[in-house]
Amino acid sequence: MPVEDQRNLLDAEPFDYRVSKDGKVFITWHGRQVMILKDQAARKFLQTIEGRSGKAAQLVLAKITGNFKHGNERSAG
Repeated sequence: MPVEDQRNLLDAEPFDYRVSKDGKVFITWHGRQVMILKDQAARKFLQTIEGRSGKAAQLVLAKITGNFKHGNERSAG
């Protein structure tokens, strides 16, 4: 998957995720929870992001949440 962050919005790594004991994936953007994945969606996400780091992982997170898709997002701050 090529990195497509043409506006360099993912350089600051605004996305993060954590996995709970029961397998749910909590995705945050600038520390704010924006999505919860569970069951098959969580497993698919974890398979997709496995082995990725930095900008490649950020791109996966941005795409799954739908952020940075339309060009009208505002940065938190």
